Parts: sequence; structure tokens; C-alpha cells
Amino acid sequence: MPSLQPVLEPVLESKPATSKPSPKAAGLSHFLSVDDLSVQQANDLIDLAQQIKAECKLDPASWASELAHKSAVLLFEMPSLRTRVSFEIGIAKLGGHAMYFDHSKQRIGERESVKDYAKNLERMADVVIARVFDHDVLTELAANSAVPIVNALSDHEHPCQALADLLTLHERFGSFDGLKLAWVGDGNNVCHSLMLLASKLGIDMTVVTPKGFEPQFSVVKQAIAAAEATGSTITLSHHLSAIEGHHAVYTDTWLSMGQQHQAEVRQGAFAGLQINEKAMALASRGLTEPAIFMHCLPAHRGEEVVDEVIDSPQSIVYDQAENRMWAQNALLAALLGQHATGFQTGFQTGFQTAPKNGSQNGAAL
Repeated sequence: MPSLQPVLEPVLESKPATSKPSPKAAGLSHFLSVDDLSVQQANDLIDLAQQIKAECKLDPASWASELAHKSAVLLFEMPSLRTRVSFEIGIAKLGGHAMYFDHSKQRIGERESVKDYAKNLERMADVVIARVFDHDVLTELAANSAVPIVNALSDHEHPCQALADLLTLHERFGSFDGLKLAWVGDGNNVCHSLMLLASKLGIDMTVVTPKGFEPQFSVVKQAIAAAEATGSTITLSHHLSAIEGHHAVYTDTWLSMGQQHQAEVRQGAFAGLQINEKAMALASRGLTEPAIFMHCLPAHRGEEVVDEVIDSPQSIVYDQAENRMWAQNALLAALLGQHATGFQTGFQTGFQTAPKNGSQNGAAL
């Protein structure tokens, strides 16, 4: 285990290991964090998402019975484009029903306790999908719910986004082998989930932040432990030069919801980390193909990224946005659908997908 004492460059770096972990024996009852997934479950979710996407592109009705007679409640404390649309339309494509509750004016737990909220919803809904400011609300919902709670974003993690991002990378490169991913910006919730998932899937990840904006120490420790098991690396740096030779460069807004009071400080701290054509050329150095650009959106054009990058052929931001739906559909199918039993036992033996509309061409995952 490498030293966890803070130094300047690199701050932290894991060392490759030769052994790989076995999947968790326990099943998955909620999805609050990427760390809830075993390595096997993470890989199988990516595979399942690719399969659902491919089959639905050929036949939109091919998965239309997967969530038949299942209902989801969406609890959103903050506005959204991709999260709400991808869940509502995705659930409809799987034959389920989604009900949206706007909690932007009244936080969950204000009108009645979080426990009572969970106990009521579990009697009527099959899954609760919550987008909240405080991650503790999710943990309290999960502690009191007999139905799955899914994290659609919290201040600590954004695991559904990470699943979509890694699905997009796999589509682009065909494999995670030898892949290097660079995060540039704030060590925020999206960064946390990406670190945890990249390390589970064997991707080398470099995180570049200004001083004082690093990812949480506890998440770094988790990611390093996973990286050592899969033979990948996690590196933290304060210098943009660290992205050289990385296949993908990912950034996010410098100012998230609830951080408006920090606007002046953040603008100054992040000024040197804009992703422009020069930064992308640096990332591409030594590669056979130009590096690709990633962003979870919404983007603040002219701040963390320039138009010439986000609108370039190397940008895959809209692929990421679309893949939110397919990744989440795989997750919901695994939690609630015909694959739920296999998934919750950790996919120990793999499974055949159930025939869709009489089709007999299910593939093993």
C-alpha cells in the first residue's frame, strides 16, 4: 500500500498488483455508490447496457416487458435535464411507470421524516430514484426501505453518470485494457464515482485539481485499494502537464449548485485548468489517435472548456448523455427485471438473457 501522506507530485499513486479480486458474494439491494458494486457486477452492467442498447436500436420493443407492472418514484431536490429525461424515457422503454416528485422547494425530510417517507413509498413503489443535495438523505432512505434506493446524484457521488461514462469509453475503445483517463477540475461527486469505477475496471486514472479542491481522502483510499487489486493506478496532481498521454480528458463545471458563494474563489483557482486545444494536444502526445473529450454537462462554454473542443470530432459528450439512459436501464433491469436474481447474487455463474418477443438469441454476459 503506498503512503497516504500528502505530497505535491504525484499526490497519490497506486501500485499495480498481479491478483484480481473475486466478486462480492452478497447481493445489491441499493445503489448509492459505485463501491456497492463488485468488479464482476460493474463489468456485467456495462455488458448488459451494451446489449440493451443494441437490441433496442434494432427493435424498440425488444425490452418492453422487462419492467412490466413496475413503478418508480423519482424524488428530485434540484433541477435536471439528462437525469430526469433518461430515467423517465428509459423506464418507459422497459415497460415500467415513473412518477416524478419535485422537491426543489421542500427538501426531503422537511414535511415528514425521511424514515416515514421511505416507509410509505416502499408500500407502493418498486424502486425510489433520488437526486438530493445531502448524501445522508440517501443513506437514511436506504436504511428504512425494503425497495431499492438509487442515487441519481448527491453531494458525495454520481454513480449513474459514471456507469454511462465507462459505457461510452468501452464503446469508443472496445476495451478498457491500457486505457488512461484524465480528470481535470474539481474533485467533486462525479470525480469520486469515476475514480471508484475506473479503478474497479482496471483503468489508469489521473486527477488534476487546484490545491484545496482534491477529491475526498476516504474516496481516494477506496479507489487506490480497488486499483491495486485490478492492476490499475490512481494518480493525483496539481499540474495540467500530468494529462500527457491520456486517451480521454474529462472535465466538469467549476461551480456546482449550492456553490455560488464560492464563485470568485473558484474562478481564480481553476483559471489554469481550462480544456482548450492546447490541453487536448498535450493529452494526445504519444498516442496513435487524438485524445477524446468528455463532460457530464451542463457545460459552461468559455470557462472549463472552449467551443473548439466541446464541438470537435473528438468530443463524445452527447454519447455520454444518451448512455445515461442505457446504463440506467441496465441497472434497473438488474435490480428489478428478469435479471434481478442473477445480479443480486453477484453474477457468480453468468446468465442467459431472457428471450424478448420470442427471440432466442440471448447472449451470455
